[in-house]
Amino acid sequence: MSESFYKRTECRLCHSKDLDLVLPLTPTPVGMDYVKSDRLNEHQQVYDLDLYLCRNCGHAQLLDVVSAETIFKDYPYLSSSSLGLPEHFQKYAQEVLGKIKPEPGSLVVDIGCNDSTLLSAMNQKGMRALGIEPVPEIARKASVGGVEVLPEYFTVELANQIKTERSAASIITANNLFADIDDLDELTQGIHDLLAPDGVLVIEFGYIVDLIERMIFDYIYHEHRSYFGVTPLSAFFNRYEMELIDVEPQATKGGSLRCTAQLAGGPRPVSPSVGKFRELEEKLGVTKPAIYKEFVRRIDALKNELVTLLTDLKSQGKTIAGYGASVTVTTLIYHFGIAEFLEFIVDDNPIMQHRFSPGYHIPVFPSDAIYEKKPDYVVILAWRFADPIISKHPDYLKQGGHFIIPVPNVEVK
Repeated sequence: MSESFYKRTECRLCHSKDLDLVLPLTPTPVGMDYVKSDRLNEHQQVYDLDLYLCRNCGHAQLLDVVSAETIFKDYPYLSSSSLGLPEHFQKYAQEVLGKIKPEPGSLVVDIGCNDSTLLSAMNQKGMRALGIEPVPEIARKASVGGVEVLPEYFTVELANQIKTERSAASIITANNLFADIDDLDELTQGIHDLLAPDGVLVIEFGYIVDLIERMIFDYIYHEHRSYFGVTPLSAFFNRYEMELIDVEPQATKGGSLRCTAQLAGGPRPVSPSVGKFRELEEKLGVTKPAIYKEFVRRIDALKNELVTLLTDLKSQGKTIAGYGASVTVTTLIYHFGIAEFLEFIVDDNPIMQHRFSPGYHIPVFPSDAIYEKKPDYVVILAWRFADPIISKHPDYLKQGGHFIIPVPNVEVK
């Protein structure tokens, strides 16, 4: 087993070995590893990116596990820099506190808190906020505004240390984290141990139904190891004497769920939403392999249409750039095989500018470069943000440029 990689042989939730490859994707380097100029000569290893489905519990997951140390060694992502997330977390804090109604000063723990955007909002509303963030540089930046952040991985040992030294937690949050964890048994046992008897766990994750229906295949990358549905997640929590009590759809990440859980037999009733989402998953068949065959067909058709368009434009001597430098962009570029068409990429985030894309080393410039370099076409690689990107750049269209939206349908603007 490589120190940077290994392959699982059993389901992450139920440990069954009855697993089907349902969505083969092109291997990529670590999706967020946009390198600086001093790393251009460094080889970036590619890792398999195949989605498997457990036939026993219906959980969709990557079996190819890239180590956290490899993924986060030069990790530039901050929640506060992601379009719409700061506003989302402000609203999130207000909604959760309004529902749970914890006592002022109650302990709120955010596991994988990143730059503490959510915890800052909790702190401002009178909660005793504590973050857990294993990336040291991000943890250092996150310890601001009265929010304490521990630069550690969350373990059962740390959970019991927090409970002993501080108190049990009234609220534990883990946003887009459950999807990232390989050992969900350790994580969930720690959460169980840290929760107060009337406490709740609130998690958000990209929803497998939205991933399939909205063609969000590029949301599959090595950092995200699981692609959850309510059905397998409910069964998993039950094994840890916990129960899902509420499920709410969210617009973030192209389609997410916010799930609330409590200790089994806790004081809050189970919302009808839990059963409704399980019924939806049964109706659509997302816990069975058949739906994924159609998903693969749709992705392949989209790829062929885009490559045909870009090939034709290149043959006419047109210049083509990309818009968006993110982890999802790496999956899209590799699986669609479009790196050869892109002369450069632009991005609005200063952290990503003047880096080079994973593997292919396409240069990333500030978004104003589309006016200076005047590409004939710009492929909006961050296609979920196509509308605000186009709205931000009417002058590019006026100067004769065109935007190409590659997903969920190929469109030229």
